[in-house]
Amino acid sequence: MTTGGTAALVRRPDGSTRATLLELLFDVVFVASLALTSTLLAQRHNSSGAAMVLLMLTAIWWTWSVTSTTTEFYDPQQRPIQAILMVAMVGSVGMAASLPMVSDGHAMVFAIAYVGTHVIRGIILITTLRQQHHRLAMIRATRFLFWFVVSGVFWITGAVSGTVNWTLWTIAITIDLLSAAARYPTPWLGRVPVDQYERTTAHLGERYQQFIILALGDIILVPTLQVSRGPLAGLRVAALLCAFAIMLLLWQVYVFRAGELLEAGAGPKSGRPARVAPYTHLVMLAGVVGTSASFDLVVTRPTGTTPVGWLLLIMGGPALFVIGRALFTLLVSMLVPWRRMLCLPLPLLTLPWAGRWPPLLVTTVVALTLAAHILVPGAARETTPGLRLRQSDD
Repeated sequence: MTTGGTAALVRRPDGSTRATLLELLFDVVFVASLALTSTLLAQRHNSSGAAMVLLMLTAIWWTWSVTSTTTEFYDPQQRPIQAILMVAMVGSVGMAASLPMVSDGHAMVFAIAYVGTHVIRGIILITTLRQQHHRLAMIRATRFLFWFVVSGVFWITGAVSGTVNWTLWTIAITIDLLSAAARYPTPWLGRVPVDQYERTTAHLGERYQQFIILALGDIILVPTLQVSRGPLAGLRVAALLCAFAIMLLLWQVYVFRAGELLEAGAGPKSGRPARVAPYTHLVMLAGVVGTSASFDLVVTRPTGTTPVGWLLLIMGGPALFVIGRALFTLLVSMLVPWRRMLCLPLPLLTLPWAGRWPPLLVTTVVALTLAAHILVPGAARETTPGLRLRQSDD
């Protein structure tokens, strides 16, 4: 049910913690952006191309993360918040559509889509909250807006000439990441109080869980689209099945063994889970995009030798995902399944020979390593205060 703008915008403690249908649609739009990012990385998997894709992936992810935090603090059933979600979807489409052309004179499209999404969100929130005389919430929204305006100067300036100034864009995304880590310190307004992070509900954990699960689907979506464009050869199908297996294994790393993000607010009240989740999930997301890009390449040519760039994607993508998941557990609960983590560097032992192996064989080795990571018992049960982990029964 949608309610008008006159109702209280801030989420009530006793309100529903389930994601709305519009939030799920919002996720789907952003996952489509990830598919385009994976395809672009497959085309530009050299060091400079990968750095460019990583920067733009970070911008896309940050838009999703901050918007989801907005729907956590404010009621997503309210029309102003729904308008914010729609604006973010339009911004995501703009960023995704301009991805392949950012280096070809269309950098301003990406910059305006990114900056516009954050600035419009801030204006909507501040205007609505001022009308409702909700001073504390308005101050919070002002802090966010202040820092996105600061970084926006660098985003827009870096795109003015049509050709991206990667130095300015790197400064811009660094400002966005560091200002959030520092709780948006703003002149005369101070920082976001820690207790506002402590008041997160099960809704936020569910949102991260839903997005990562949807993102994992790109690992099979991207190579499936590639296979559909060519002959249905046996080895190409085998590579597609390997992509499916790795997708399932990473799902188990995230959900079955490492746990589902189910509930916020349990355990010590540090607000740490809500603060570290955007960064650790960015690492996981980079792993998903790298894995999707690697299978985009492997299903195209599953035989022959494996170039170094391919090796980095095939081995590095799943490794990044596992590292990001372990970092989240470490930063929140200080517990890591070290015995299982010992399986992670095993593919590196094959590097002296892997370049001469066919790509399909290399992906098979990675899949077996992930299976070992899951099957080896952890040194300790993982428990996470805050965004609490639901344990499996084994």
